Amino acid sequence: MRLAHLTDLKGIGRVGAQRLALELFWRTFDNRRQVGACVGLVPQPYDSGDSQVDQGISKQGNRRVRALLIEMAWSWLRYQPDSVLTHWFYQRTQGISSSRRLRRVAIVAVARRLAIALWRYLKDGVLPEGAKLKST
Repeated sequence: MRLAHLTDLKGIGRVGAQRLALELFWRTFDNRRQVGACVGLVPQPYDSGDSQVDQGISKQGNRRVRALLIEMAWSWLRYQPDSVLTHWFYQRTQGISSSRRLRRVAIVAVARRLAIALWRYLKDGVLPEGAKLKST
């Protein structure tokens, strides 16, 4: 049932949905922070004295799921051009087209937001904002 729900969204194929269902969404999450932490796409803070810096993503979760979510995020940008996630990405990366590194950093944030949006879609039936279903 969950697999069928994920494959209804444009930009998510059967293989990707199956891997997410088997390796991530079989778990029960209480909130969105647990979803991001499970896949290791949350910032890892460094606190020492007066300095407080984010060191990048924690990479504590499943490596395969994290890589899959990043690939799905790129696919999401292509097949869901009217979604809020896509608009957020292009707004954040506007004017930095020459910096590939900053685009890669931003896509990781999109991947985390996409994982949370897909979790909400499966849990509560809330379609990600601006997302379109495949036409059957």
